[in-house]
This record gives sequence, structure tokens and C-alpha cells, in this order.
Amino acid sequence: MENWNAFLARYKREHNLSQIKLAERLSMTQGGVGHWLRGTRKPTLETINEKLETLGLIYLEAQVMVVERQEVREAQGGYAAQGSLAARAMLHASFRFPVLAWADLQGPLPDSSEESEQTDYMPAGNAFWLPVENDSMNAASGQSIPQGMRILVDAGLEMTPGRLVIARQPGRPAVLRQLIEEGGERMLKPLNTLYPTVMCEPGCEFLGVVVRVHGVV
Repeated sequence: MENWNAFLARYKREHNLSQIKLAERLSMTQGGVGHWLRGTRKPTLETINEKLETLGLIYLEAQVMVVERQEVREAQGGYAAQGSLAARAMLHASFRFPVLAWADLQGPLPDSSEESEQTDYMPAGNAFWLPVENDSMNAASGQSIPQGMRILVDAGLEMTPGRLVIARQPGRPAVLRQLIEEGGERMLKPLNTLYPTVMCEPGCEFLGVVVRVHGVV
């Protein structure tokens, strides 16, 4: 599981930012960012959430837990929501993302939703959960995402061939498909062979990459 320092380093790398540029985005000094990147300082929960908002990651809500090593070794479940960041503690972060409906993808994404779900995944950009509502990605063998599953979508990742993506063709509802490339053309491929593979039309938008899949209890 990544902590805040590792997340910040990954954000810097994936956005190809220098330490100075990252400091500018966070509205802080280069030296302060350097401490975070090296792990020599750890921010408070309040500071993490403030900086997430500064970065424009409006869907992220950090919850920090301090886990004492002795408790992990000898007693399970000794988690505290707050406490001093002592040398014997391990800092973990989890995030709560909104559960959106497919109808929410027809225009600008909403800032919030009535339902949310927590996970330890640290995203590269804004992320949200979606329910799988049809069998277009239900394959007879191999990779498959059956109807009724829930997917976590990260809008900050690069849309590269082979990844499962949420795409929105001009004038059509958003769909879950595998992005492929043939002859220099990008195409949207369902995992269920009963559905057609279609070409990405001019103006096709990619809303994010699927990073997690699980069933709904």
C-alpha cells in the first residue's frame, strides 16, 4: 500500500513534473516538497486533504491510520484514526470515491454522489466507481467483467492500448471497453464477442482507465 509520500512521488513522475513545478502546484516551497518526497516529514490528515484539493483531485478524501508495529505483530485490529507519527508507526492512507451512475457520464462529472466507497488505491487523478450494467464485457474465458460487478475508474492514467477504459463517442452514451489499436487506428473492443468492435470516432473522449473490479455485496 502506498503512503502519501509515495503517492506524491508517483504523481510527480506520471505528470512529468520537476520538484519546482510540483511545489508550485502544491503552493509550497521546494524544500517542503523535498521533505515529503524523501519521506523525512509526514503531513497531517488535514494537510493531505488540503493539498489534494489544491491539486484539483476533488474526489479524494484521505483517511490516515497510524498502525503501531507492536500491535501488528502481537494483536490484530489495533488501529487508531489519529495519533502521533512516532518512529515505530506506519502511515497508511485510504480514499473514499463516489459511486456514479452511467447517466452521470453524459455531461460534466458531478462533484459528489449520495453513495461512496473506500479503498486503499491511490489514484493518478480523479477516480470514481461505476456499476457494470450489461454483459458486453462478460467473456467466456480469460479476462471478464460480468454484469453486477463494480469498477473503479481512474481519470488520471494514460489511455494506452490493452487497457480497459470508459469511452464516450460523440452523441452516444459512455461505454466500458478494451482499447486496442490496429493499423494505427484506435478501436473499442468488448470482451463479449456477441458485441461489435467499433472504431474510435473523431471527438471520442476517454473518461478513465479501470483499475479495480469487485463484486457488490
